[in-house]
Amino acid sequence: MAIRYGIPWYFEQSGSAFSKTFGKSLAEGPLAMFAWLALLLCWLGAGLSAFKRQQRASLFDSQANNLQLAALDWRQFERLVAEWFHRQGYQVTETGGGGPDGGIDLTLRKNGRTEIVQCKQWRRRQVPVATVREMWGLMQHHRADAVWIVCIGEFTPDAANFAAGKAIRLVTGKELGQLVQVVKEATGPAVVSAATSPPQFAAPTPSQDAGSPVCPKCSGKLVERRNRRTGEDFLGCESYPACRGTLATP
Repeated sequence: MAIRYGIPWYFEQSGSAFSKTFGKSLAEGPLAMFAWLALLLCWLGAGLSAFKRQQRASLFDSQANNLQLAALDWRQFERLVAEWFHRQGYQVTETGGGGPDGGIDLTLRKNGRTEIVQCKQWRRRQVPVATVREMWGLMQHHRADAVWIVCIGEFTPDAANFAAGKAIRLVTGKELGQLVQVVKEATGPAVVSAATSPPQFAAPTPSQDAGSPVCPKCSGKLVERRNRRTGEDFLGCESYPACRGTLATP
């Protein structure tokens, strides 16, 4: 509408007879064709976006019903992770790790926060501490609020130790499978509500004894966390933010 009618209107307001004639000729000639072309391109972009969104949703639902992370290629794994965040209420932008941003595959935005994600589709390797350090540096460079590293396998002990106490969330393949199931089983409004608060990162405990308490919601592991507002310690589910189960510290 702006191209088809806005530009001619602008010329007609100038008061000059030449400008009015020129604006009218534009409206009846090339502008009309260009306006329709612009509209067509917009519709094509919207259709492609809807198609990709449907692909991600179908992939997520199929993996939730029958988890087979090792069978996914790197692009499918990235789309699965993107959909997992999308269903938690994040605005997700797929940047692609091979681009100028290095290891950043996804950019997340919600509640005024920006978080970056790297997806590691390594089937036979543990993610080393060097990868975590690289993403920590990218987080500071881009002034992001937090960083996620999601992999199919596991992280090395050095990587876990480096991430402890920092705004770094490491998600293993086993944890991702559990979290995908939690999000899939939740209703849409409940998922968005569970993700309205930005994650409060804290150093998780290295391990738990067999007799340690478990999450009252998903029966997962609990880690020690601290409320940044009150300073009080509590036990929170390690699957946060997908699961928000908590217990008071014994």
